[in-house]
Amino acid sequence: MLRFKKAGSRSAVHAFALILLMMYSLTGFSQQQQVYGELSFSNSGKSEAQQDFLTGLLMLHSFQYEDARESFQKAQEIDPDFAMAYWGEAMSYNYPLWPNAPEVDRANEVLAKLGSTPQEQLSRAQTAREKAYISAVQTLFGKGDKTERDLAYLQAMKQLSAQYPDDLDAALFLALAYLGSSHGGRDVSIYMRAAAISEEVFAKNPKHPGAAHYLIHSYDDPVHAPLGLRAARVYADVAPSASHAQHMPSHIFYALGRWQEATASNINAYISDANRAAEKDQTLSTHGYHAIWWLMYSQLQEGLFQSARATLDLAASHHAENPSPLSQDILVFMSASYAVETGDWSYTLSKDDVEWEALDGRSEVARAYVTGVEALQDGDINRAGSMLMQLEKAEKESKDVGSQVMLLELQALIDLQGGETEAAMKALDQATALEESMPLYFGPPWPVKPSHELYGEVLLQLGLPLRAREQFSAGLSRLPARSRSLLGLARAIEAIEGRQAANEIYRELNTIWSNSDAENPVLDDVWALSRGAE
Repeated sequence: MLRFKKAGSRSAVHAFALILLMMYSLTGFSQQQQVYGELSFSNSGKSEAQQDFLTGLLMLHSFQYEDARESFQKAQEIDPDFAMAYWGEAMSYNYPLWPNAPEVDRANEVLAKLGSTPQEQLSRAQTAREKAYISAVQTLFGKGDKTERDLAYLQAMKQLSAQYPDDLDAALFLALAYLGSSHGGRDVSIYMRAAAISEEVFAKNPKHPGAAHYLIHSYDDPVHAPLGLRAARVYADVAPSASHAQHMPSHIFYALGRWQEATASNINAYISDANRAAEKDQTLSTHGYHAIWWLMYSQLQEGLFQSARATLDLAASHHAENPSPLSQDILVFMSASYAVETGDWSYTLSKDDVEWEALDGRSEVARAYVTGVEALQDGDINRAGSMLMQLEKAEKESKDVGSQVMLLELQALIDLQGGETEAAMKALDQATALEESMPLYFGPPWPVKPSHELYGEVLLQLGLPLRAREQFSAGLSRLPARSRSLLGLARAIEAIEGRQAANEIYRELNTIWSNSDAENPVLDDVWALSRGAE
């Protein structure tokens, strides 16, 4: 079982953590057969090595990179001449859709086990098809910068897939190569090419984890998310042993504002990764922390503030036991999100939880923003100005558009408190324009406070509901069913057209908050309105 210890003045084994752990223990997951989906991949390896190789390939398609690596290594131990097992291990060092940089040197160390030169490595492959796979991975980890290598790899996979049209995995690795060539952007033509390929494979083998997985990634924006619901409904069942497969449906649920389903997905993802950590006597992995972060955000949208705080405490417990840059950054982002969504700007993590001086980039931006808003709530404009300077420094380090937006947001709030309304509006105009230039986002929002929502709230405060309605509507087109934006929109419509015109929005809020906390300071002032709109 997971081990917890005291984190500051909190009890690390929070009631919610206990509930999750009880659920985890009741699954009996470690005693069940591990299931990662189904696929067929002909190769020249020994029969005794096939199970480990195919399991590694299934895991690879679900981005369970460390576990996939172990399986490919086991296949190599059984069959040292199994060239494709080395290919698979090398592929486990590429992270095409994650911010992590590919581990080129480690991948090439794996390929070096096949031979000291590319020609020697190719000679170990037993068939022309296997040589094509080896050649493609050599390109992926070959010469050039990441962009050059990704595009060269994309071309290699186009050729391989065209040459072997019945190879479903070649098709899916081509789809993934397309997605990986976007490099943080969201070129619809690229995503739809990947979707078209994945759809064909999904039709031929609906239990292939890569097909459902890459379909979700192709469709996880508010415009295309309805097309991804089918894959989202099955992926977790296709690969129940993969934490990432439990999490991925929430990409679609987030993009559609289906918060209860998103919450369930990420509870399952956390449980799966916690089970894996206990079984291997390891700490929570990237998948587990990712699930906790997303879980808290959907709980906040549901008005489950007490549960969200418990989830935040659970993350703090993991960090207190095994501090890491990852756990620290996640904790800071979660803390910032908690403050923004609850309006509890005084909530901060204790200094025992986070090494504040070690923060940089986005995590420092989030901390400085929340601390700056807290200072304004306390009427301390000088401290807010100090936080603005720290945010500006962190923004320069992060070179991130979302960080620029948050810098402008805090500047606008400082201007507003100082009576500089025109300057505040100008800053918010710039902030919303910058956010509009960003790709559509599908997770907990970055910037942590959506600029259209903030602008709408400011406009309502200034008695400008018509303009506020425009801003809330624009924000909801990017982040559907976001509770605070819906609440702002309802208030703006009510101010313009009266209560009856706003009832539809209040009813939507009432549905989202159907299980919310009995005492919720954000929702208390609209309970009567939402209940009356039923």
